[in-house]
Amino acid sequence: MSVRTRPTGVTVLAILEIIGAILSLIGAMAFFALGALVGVETEFEAMGGLLAAAGVAFGGLLLILALVGFVLAYGFWTGKGWAWILGIIFSIIGIIIGLVSIIGNPSSVIGIIINGLILYYLTRPHVKAWFGKA
Repeated sequence: MSVRTRPTGVTVLAILEIIGAILSLIGAMAFFALGALVGVETEFEAMGGLLAAAGVAFGGLLLILALVGFVLAYGFWTGKGWAWILGIIFSIIGIIIGLVSIIGNPSSVIGIIINGLILYYLTRPHVKAWFGKA
């Protein structure tokens, strides 16, 4: 029986996913708290309700992103094939978003490069083998 060894880069990706998920979770809690505070403390009822709803909506989005991040980190760590597919898909989406936003935000080149490197790395034979995609 052969023992599979997780590539170091995949370990790094899993840890980065966990860090990003924790930050998203903290952001979600902050938006939920902000929404609650604004809803209570605003003089103008309509504006307070709108801001509170926006806080809850952004908090909910960040909560979903945090959960996806934790699940993806687990998949990277354990070498699940679906995590490899999601990593490829999210990298391609990141490149597309970076290309679309490059006109208004030249620093999005950094995101394009990072997502390109992740995409390249995930397609290396030893990495694909870890995910059972060889």
